[in-house]
Amino acid sequence: MVVSPERIRSLHKYEKAILAALERQMKRYEWVPLDSLQQATRLSESEVNYRLSRLIRWGMVRFNAVPYDGYALVFGGYDTLALTTLTKKGTISALGSKIGEGKESVVYEALGLGPVAIKFHRIGMRSFNTARVNREYLPESGHCPWLLASKLSAEREYAALKILHPKVSVPLPVGQNRNAVVMALITGPSLARYRLADPGAMLDSILENVKEAYRAGVIHADLSEYNILIEDDRCVIIDWPQWMETSHQNAGAILERDITNILAFFERKYKLKRDPGDALRCVTG
Repeated sequence: MVVSPERIRSLHKYEKAILAALERQMKRYEWVPLDSLQQATRLSESEVNYRLSRLIRWGMVRFNAVPYDGYALVFGGYDTLALTTLTKKGTISALGSKIGEGKESVVYEALGLGPVAIKFHRIGMRSFNTARVNREYLPESGHCPWLLASKLSAEREYAALKILHPKVSVPLPVGQNRNAVVMALITGPSLARYRLADPGAMLDSILENVKEAYRAGVIHADLSEYNILIEDDRCVIIDWPQWMETSHQNAGAILERDITNILAFFERKYKLKRDPGDALRCVTG
């Protein structure tokens, strides 16, 4: 659950300082000791304890007593830091309702210069070790907390959108901070939930966008009917944090998997059969 804008606006400057200090200290500690927070914020022990109790109650910070009394940000706190910065920059002015949730992200409507979507990456929300194995951009060992993984994931998705838009039909990238990516709001349903009037034309359009992304040096690497949206009879490809460069040693196999996934969906739902080899040659040719 993302903390409400009203709650964020009501935060005291000391509470914001503690959240920022926790973010910095979690690069060194899994659980930040109280004395480290005191030193970082230059607040008294009683003041830090009081502010921490409020942040814990609001779902921004967690306490752990083993092996010592320590504190850590949770997603509510990290989302709050991202929202605070994006608001200061003028990227967003209001946060709306939740419009989507995946295994490792949650998406909300928001207002910026116009309607936008803000996606909060939450890598490791279910299993950080699984996330580390499935994403080569994460360190294989050492202290790599979920907040770093979520930040890297958001940065990667924003980078992909910047590379691809407008050559490829993806959401317009608007801004990024920490684990949050702000992009143009796409209101259409997923391909999985939509009944196409002309499946062949839509499949051709999807493959053409995959081809344009390939020409730009990018492979989606997780393409399916669930991350293709249909808006005004056009496809919009979303969810790019796992993208791969076309120069990667496994690029061919990953691209083939993306194409096979989409062809299998169209054959399953619309009885539309295409040869995977021909489709792959069309994309890479």
